[in-house]
Amino acid sequence: MRSGGLDLVKWVAMLAMVADHLRFLWPQAHGLFVVGRLAFPLFCLAMAMNVVRRGPDTLLDRHHGRYLGPMLLFTVLSEPAYRWLDSGSTTFSIMPTLLLGLLLAWGVQHTQLATRLLGLVALGAGWAGSPYLMYGLPGVLLPAVCVLGHRYGGRMWLVPCLSAVAGNLTNSWLMTHLSAPFTWVTLTVAAVAIPVGNGLLHSRWRRVPAVGRWGYGFYPLHLLLIKAAGILQL
Repeated sequence: MRSGGLDLVKWVAMLAMVADHLRFLWPQAHGLFVVGRLAFPLFCLAMAMNVVRRGPDTLLDRHHGRYLGPMLLFTVLSEPAYRWLDSGSTTFSIMPTLLLGLLLAWGVQHTQLATRLLGLVALGAGWAGSPYLMYGLPGVLLPAVCVLGHRYGGRMWLVPCLSAVAGNLTNSWLMTHLSAPFTWVTLTVAAVAIPVGNGLLHSRWRRVPAVGRWGYGFYPLHLLLIKAAGILQL
């Protein structure tokens, strides 16, 4: 059964992501960067909630393939669009981080040996490739620790909050300006993203447009549109 709260989390995440990337049109709009810190934790929370909908003893099946297949496809398709928009980036697009995060979250949720091994491979890849992944290893860990937050509740939810902060500290500017008020505002927004997402999950909103598989294609498409708009305004 589709959850209106989960769709609401996805919509807020997408809006925050678009706001963040609009900085490529308006570089001086620093507030958009702060708003954008909501996006990644909310996407990870939404991913974790999809993962926990299937029990720990669930075996890898077509459901997992239908989830993983589009992610693999759009991980490949998104990279050229991301490079075109941000040619100076030292990391991949967000998609490889989310892909590894999904595999690790499966490894945490499911007891099947093959799933656990996939999770370990994802963890190793996240550790080895951390400098080249957006949000680094903390970003890869975030969906999995959201799964643990859902499982154990209470103070365990502090772990994904801290992971979201740690992921943002892979940003070299923030890391070298730890005493700047802008940094503290940014990290605070990242820290509260998970509680905000949990609030949305439990909201009474029910008539929320569904975010289906088209959401994967939205990522590269909006990157292309923002880049095209930037060219047209020159």
